[in-house]
Amino acid sequence: MERNVDMKEVSDGRFYTGNDLVKADCGGCQGCSACCRGMGSSITLDPFDMFCLCRGLKTDFDRLLEDRIELNIADHLILPNIRMTEGEEACVFLNREGRCSIHAFRPGMCRLFPLGRFYEGDSFKYFLQVHECPKKNKTKVKIKRWLGVADPGRYEQFIGVWHAYLKGLREQVKKDPQQIKEISMGILRRFYMTPYDWEQDFHEQFRQRMERKESGMTV
Repeated sequence: MERNVDMKEVSDGRFYTGNDLVKADCGGCQGCSACCRGMGSSITLDPFDMFCLCRGLKTDFDRLLEDRIELNIADHLILPNIRMTEGEEACVFLNREGRCSIHAFRPGMCRLFPLGRFYEGDSFKYFLQVHECPKKNKTKVKIKRWLGVADPGRYEQFIGVWHAYLKGLREQVKKDPQQIKEISMGILRRFYMTPYDWEQDFHEQFRQRMERKESGMTV
């Protein structure tokens, strides 16, 4: 999600790469689940998140949409996000002990926290959000390890491509707001609703879908 903020107010004033060490490790959170509550519709899911959720839960987009994800406008486009429970406003994937029940295949925004991304063109750098996590005495951890994905290089490349793709579509919608439904449905059908092969590499499947987009073919 794009935000217009003063980096001096929200970060430690530094930018990081995936190979850098940063004080982000909360030691397993020790029972704290503050970052999993009151998030509204802000935990937006990208195609890799959807691939991991569907594979991890052995389900599909339509079933998740019944009670665990929802569709909302995120920066001019309709995209899926994690639901919060009514009343407590807690992530639907928190268990009774306040622990994440999908930690092994949690969304990218959850993996990233308390870090953020600062985009420059088609690339980005990481920054530490200094006011978001209430835990004290965090320890240093390499960012690539913190993200916990199998192939961090390809994952970062995917993030850059996906951000650039959505940015281009958002510019189209800004010029003609009447296109929001058509463009958003195109994104949802191509990258979310059409099932992925869980036994095959996600990044190759994503590349193929992007190529079909460029050629004008339907999924």
